This record gives sequence, structure tokens and C-alpha cells, in this order.
Amino acid sequence: MEVVGIRGAAVARENSAEAIHHAAARLVSSLLSRNKLEVSQVISMFFTMTPDLNAAFPATAVREICGLDVPLLCATEVGVAGSLRQVIRVLVHAYYPPGRGNVVHTYIDGAEALRPDLKTGGGI
Repeated sequence: MEVVGIRGAAVARENSAEAIHHAAARLVSSLLSRNKLEVSQVISMFFTMTPDLNAAFPATAVREICGLDVPLLCATEVGVAGSLRQVIRVLVHAYYPPGRGNVVHTYIDGAEALRPDLKTGGGI
């Protein structure tokens, strides 16, 4: 196995705990599924949210839903004027089998606009 970093993002529909938890859980579930990763392969996750999201921690939802027992960290993203709002980003560190191919960076629910260089479906 090799250690890889996998990026992803999702847009929360509003600044509420429910919306943040839903977006974070959907993002991580999609990222793990698209990369065919088991929870046991995850080393850590680093979440950021745009400054307009502050009703909940995305790590809380992911820990509860996915049953992860690894380091999870949340921070506020830099508030750049004119940037996409209500975005949750994640950087996942995981063990990845060599030879499986490229990792699939996962941008969903409106966050696809952040990475137009990636192919449709969130992959590279």
C-alpha cells in the first residue's frame, strides 16, 4: 500500500447543522465509494469550511456516520472575495493499493465549479 492524499468538496445547502452534516457525510461517502476505500484504509481527514458555514463541525457527522476512529480536524477556509460560498472541503490521507490507478478527487453538489479541470463525475 502507498499513502495518498485525496481531495474533495461539496456545497452545503444552508448554514445549519443538518445541512453541514448531510453535505459532509455525502462528500466522504462518495469519496470513499469512488476510490473503493474501506474505512480501515483511512489515516486522517482535514476539513475546511468557508467562513459562512459555522453551525456545525463536518468531522462530527463523519465520525458518527462512518464510524471513523482516526484524527479528524476542521478549520475555516480563507475568505476570498467572490469565491464559491457554503463549501466544505476535505483532504483525506489513506492507504491506497499500488497499481489501482489514479485516485478519484470528488467534487459534488455544486463544488464541481471549483475544479473544472477534472472530468465529469468527480474523477481524474
